[in-house]
Amino acid sequence: MASKNVFVTIVGRANVGKSSLLNAIIGEKIAMVTDKPQTTRTKITGVLTKEETQFVFIDTPGVQFRTKDKLGEHMNRQVKESVTDIDVIVFVMDVTRKINDSEKKFIEGFKSSKSPVILVLNKIDLVEKEKLMPIISEASALLDFAAVIPVSVVKNDGVDIVVSEVEKFAVEGPHFFPDDKFTDQNERVLAAEIIREKLLILLKEEIPHGIAVTVEKMDERTDKDLLDIDAVIYCERDSHKGIIIGKKGAMLKKIGMLARQELEEFFRIKVNLQCWIKVKEDWRNREGLIHNFGLDFRK
Repeated sequence: MASKNVFVTIVGRANVGKSSLLNAIIGEKIAMVTDKPQTTRTKITGVLTKEETQFVFIDTPGVQFRTKDKLGEHMNRQVKESVTDIDVIVFVMDVTRKINDSEKKFIEGFKSSKSPVILVLNKIDLVEKEKLMPIISEASALLDFAAVIPVSVVKNDGVDIVVSEVEKFAVEGPHFFPDDKFTDQNERVLAAEIIREKLLILLKEEIPHGIAVTVEKMDERTDKDLLDIDAVIYCERDSHKGIIIGKKGAMLKKIGMLARQELEEFFRIKVNLQCWIKVKEDWRNREGLIHNFGLDFRK
């Protein structure tokens, strides 16, 4: 049987469950999941090979309708580029939130796209069934979707239907990734994102958006099963640095402990994690630093 492939972009406003959907489809945690905006800052590619068909899913940052800095501009450009020349667009909506005008405008933009659009209505476990049909009707009036799929990602309800509907648009062609590969992200990026996720979860609202994480060293020791990881946490203010460290280093210790536990589970090896903190004022408006952190849109 001939091999097939299909390239899919997952888009939607912030916190609708795009990254959770990607993780559920792939069966591996390759995208961070928190309840804070800007959790996903760059395109993340997830790969699923199912018999002769290879699915390549691209998770995008949440659409920001009002950008506040250069980083936000880069994130929006990534979303726009990701829906160009793609086989299928999966547009994710949160059924617990009303469709706002900006979201409607985004859907309107799909009318000029040559790609079919599948609407995924997430979080159906949080609404009563009789309230679902009006939501489906309102959304369907905006665009002739290729399919409308109610799902609950957290309960893994309907995720398989999303894959089945996407598969209808697969075309004959080669597999662009090894069949056992599930992401194009390198190990250092994955490690940095795991650390940043813990920062997002544990820190106060005003701090996480001004944080970036880079992994400077990642080496497995030759004399024992131990992975040494050296990471740098960048923040924008000295006061934020103090909050990240916490009283007598308690917060940084907690961040490191939670990150190390997940790193060990992900890489299946004991991890020695060392974290340092540096201040780079207003880095989200500094093109050079955005590029150095791998958050720009340069190819």
